[in-house]
Amino acid sequence: MALSGVEIFKLLPKTNCKKCGHPTCLAFAMKLAQRQATLDLCPDVSEEAKKILGEASAPPIRPITIGAGDKAVKMGEETVLFRHDKKFVNPCVFAVEVKDTSTEGDIAAVCEQVMKSEIDRVGQKLRIDAIVISNVSGDASKLEAAAKTVAAKAAPVPVIINTTNPQAAEAAVKLFAGKKPVIYGANSSNIEAMAAVAKDSKASLGIIAADLDELAGLTEKVKALGVEDIVMDSGAKTAKEIIANNTLIRRAAIKKNFKPFGYPVINFVQRDDSMLEALLATVCVAKYSSIVVLSSVEKWKNLALFTLRQNIYTDPQVPMQVEQKIYSLGDVKPESPLFITTNFSLTYFIVSGEIENSKVPSRLAVMDSEGLSVLTAWAAGKFTATKIAQFINDSGIEKEVANKELIIPGYVAILSGSIEEKLPGWKITVGPREANAIPTFLKSRA
Repeated sequence: MALSGVEIFKLLPKTNCKKCGHPTCLAFAMKLAQRQATLDLCPDVSEEAKKILGEASAPPIRPITIGAGDKAVKMGEETVLFRHDKKFVNPCVFAVEVKDTSTEGDIAAVCEQVMKSEIDRVGQKLRIDAIVISNVSGDASKLEAAAKTVAAKAAPVPVIINTTNPQAAEAAVKLFAGKKPVIYGANSSNIEAMAAVAKDSKASLGIIAADLDELAGLTEKVKALGVEDIVMDSGAKTAKEIIANNTLIRRAAIKKNFKPFGYPVINFVQRDDSMLEALLATVCVAKYSSIVVLSSVEKWKNLALFTLRQNIYTDPQVPMQVEQKIYSLGDVKPESPLFITTNFSLTYFIVSGEIENSKVPSRLAVMDSEGLSVLTAWAAGKFTATKIAQFINDSGIEKEVANKELIIPGYVAILSGSIEEKLPGWKITVGPREANAIPTFLKSRA
């Protein structure tokens, strides 16, 4: 059972040393009780307290990492039902299935699609995260051959080996030693053998059950067999089943601290109709899936799913921001234009994109406004003439430009006179109100 803040406090050093980043041990204890802090932040906690508090302070959904290196992905570790309560922690994994009945060329083509799937959206790298290798043939040698192709063509990408045959799983998983794969396909009839393979290969184990009652029993059995990293499939296939089962699992883990459901969830949504598949995938993203398995990765579908996932897993209480500095866009020269805007990520990437589209090398001064857009920052007193002038002066950009001209967003044209007063010698030009007018604006000045 979870401990209360007061119960946790009794086990802490009570020195109020602030090493954990909180003003008092009691404040830290309250954060631990709410699962908004981890015990390792306290350097002075006793070993006895660690044993007692370790499980109590652990997130209700076990964190699991699959893959290794730069493309490794972490899932689980969630602590809330609704993102406005805190935030969702680790974005769900998008995986695409390859079948061992496909030709080597077809498998290699999917691997290439996955390797090229990465896009940059508002400063984040988004991609298809994993490949599922399915033993559709039932032949262990064919699964191994498919796994060899994936290992050769998409070596950095995390893999999920999908088979109910323990011998086939054992042969395939050896190709991914040290890469933390998932072996998926453990069920009531093969659970001991599959757990043994997962334990020996240091892989996570994917469990599939007919219903939630069976799923709870299987996870407990697997844990008793010595496998800690588990991925769960409740057998849900339709949107209705996915919503119902995933919600019940998440609620039981978060609200009831029901340990058998404290693991990441995997959902298979493959459909012949790609649009229907994308819609089912959106249900999974919104409703607690940690791994979503797709049959194909068309660019339109990737963009839609990446965008949804990014939005849901962005902290709603913290605006997305970019670093305050002056960015050079293109081969800038002393006479290149100088724009200014706020550090809200979406504002920066829209404005910088339009400047780049214009093919006119320019500088973009991005001022810290705590992640607010131009109008919001102005209304909140964070994008004012005084602050803009201070930023420009502190940046030292005056030494790099031939013409001391600053182009401000059209929506804050009212600031132009005040900025000129606070930046003697500078010319303040009012730019377009909308970013899509920037290319025309720049070309008209040429």
